[in-house]
Amino acid sequence: MDQKDIKQTVKEKYSQIAMQSKQENETSCCGATGCCSGVDYTIFSENYNQVKGYSADADLGLGCGIPTEYANIKEGDTVVDLGSGAGNDCFVARAIVGEYGKVIGLDMTEAMIAKARENAKKLNYSNVEFVLGDIESMPINTKVADVVISNCVLNLVPNKQKAFEEIYRILKNGGHFSISDVVIKGELPEKIKQAAEMYAGCVAGAIDKDEYIRIIERSGFVDVMIQKEKQITVPDDILLNYLSDAELKSFKEAGTGIYSITVYGNKSKGCGCGCNC
Repeated sequence: MDQKDIKQTVKEKYSQIAMQSKQENETSCCGATGCCSGVDYTIFSENYNQVKGYSADADLGLGCGIPTEYANIKEGDTVVDLGSGAGNDCFVARAIVGEYGKVIGLDMTEAMIAKARENAKKLNYSNVEFVLGDIESMPINTKVADVVISNCVLNLVPNKQKAFEEIYRILKNGGHFSISDVVIKGELPEKIKQAAEMYAGCVAGAIDKDEYIRIIERSGFVDVMIQKEKQITVPDDILLNYLSDAELKSFKEAGTGIYSITVYGNKSKGCGCGCNC
């Protein structure tokens, strides 16, 4: 698939998911894709039930971490959430920034934006805004964010270098990001890389962990570190939709690992010339 096709596939899949509840995603064996025709999105997700600001209506079970847990968000901060979905991480961030902070959620799926805005209205939040847009070219002003967060979304973005350059652009000098995402250790089989459903389910779009870190550092970030890491097990019955028995056996023997990570990086406070560039 080319980049345009990838984005359209992701948009269509997440538009379907936006129309379902978390319970519906969990009780169908593979989420919105139908019974066992694709990836079970909930195998990546974590439990938010005890997290302040959590909104059950905004939780579709699509994340692979809790980025706000490690994001060092402070009261009064402006936070941008990339791929904000139905708004769950935005509402958690809002509980931290308080009345005088601001949270901006960005998503490229109209159905998700509509659902998030409906949830914000029900919660009567006036300082949470949802914006329709592409992470590779954000309709967000330069140097507006103290913190950028994202939850299992950048693996879906075809041009990850451009995405992190955009993150760098919208962060204030001295700002930082904390992003939960899916990465690979080893090499994915070509059939999985080419599978549209596996891409929309966060697996096929994931890249090698070391390359992921290199992209972040090439974008200008410093003090880059992994805050949390855990291995993800994709059930055999899902992988067998794309691989033969022999290919699955070979895949397992190769030792390829699929991991969720939460990664952090700082934007430096300035160039040292006194011009705040």
